[in-house]
Amino acid sequence: MKISPRALGLTCAVLTVLIWSSFIVVARASAAHSLLPLDIAFLRIVGAGCVLLPWGWWLMRVQRQRNNISGEPLSGSLMGLSPLPLRVTALTGLFGSLLYALLVYSAFFFAPAAHASVLMPGSLPLWTSLLAVVLLHEHITRARAMGLACIVLGDMLVGGSSLLKAFDGGEVWKGDLMFMCAAFCWACYSVLVRRYALDPVRATIAITAFSCVGFVPVYALAAYAGWVTTHLGSAPLGEMVFQAIYQGVGSVVISGITFNVMIRH
Repeated sequence: MKISPRALGLTCAVLTVLIWSSFIVVARASAAHSLLPLDIAFLRIVGAGCVLLPWGWWLMRVQRQRNNISGEPLSGSLMGLSPLPLRVTALTGLFGSLLYALLVYSAFFFAPAAHASVLMPGSLPLWTSLLAVVLLHEHITRARAMGLACIVLGDMLVGGSSLLKAFDGGEVWKGDLMFMCAAFCWACYSVLVRRYALDPVRATIAITAFSCVGFVPVYALAAYAGWVTTHLGSAPLGEMVFQAIYQGVGSVVISGITFNVMIRH
């Protein structure tokens, strides 16, 4: 059976929501264990890279063979690891992978999962709509404006109490602010995907390649030299493998592709 674009988009939307919901719960639970935020982000990128970097290399190998025949220049970057041009790879990788991961995992050490479930995916349509108006010149209808106003009201109801408690020494507001910033970063990524009409698989490979080249070696060196505080050397191996598989393969590879398909359709 041939699936229509609308049915494919709706199916991918459901899969994305299911993975994101479980990701929020697992990431919050991980904050109570031995790993630090940057440790989890490191394992997330490494886990995704184990799947996507060979995939990207194979795509570039096929493209290289075709271009040798046609004589056209290659459009990839990062030593053949990313199938997208360097500028697009850097922009999407910065917002859709590196900054997003660092903000999300840091936020879970301050705020509960219930706040994440509202402030991250809940405020994503708000940021996306505002960015689409500026970058894609989209028009916000009256009904859409009312919906966005409800999102702002919901964010205020969820994060307002923690903001008031900040005067008493509370730190939940820090996590809430990071969740909002993470949603903004992901909105930037989604608008870039639409603006450049990126292929779902190639976009997911590109953002992972950017983080693997720009973050993984730097953090590994800093952790080994003792320049940053890390628990990678003392955390249980099983926990690190689980984080690499779940956060990397599940939250990046699978939901990254389904999210991009959802955006296209």
